[in-house]
Amino acid sequence: MEKSNKGGQYTCNEYREEMILLGLQKRLSSKGLTQKEKESLLKDIAKVEKQMGID
Repeated sequence: MEKSNKGGQYTCNEYREEMILLGLQKRLSSKGLTQKEKESLLKDIAKVEKQMGID
């Protein structure tokens, strides 16, 4: 899941994106979510993945 930038250093923004993605994935795996909540989380996950370049 690590993304390389031009300088080759792992940045705070990359770390932040990964933590956001992990949080969304964890919420998605929670029991008791409505279909609407699941769809919203999946859209958010796709958005973050696209920002990270892993879509």
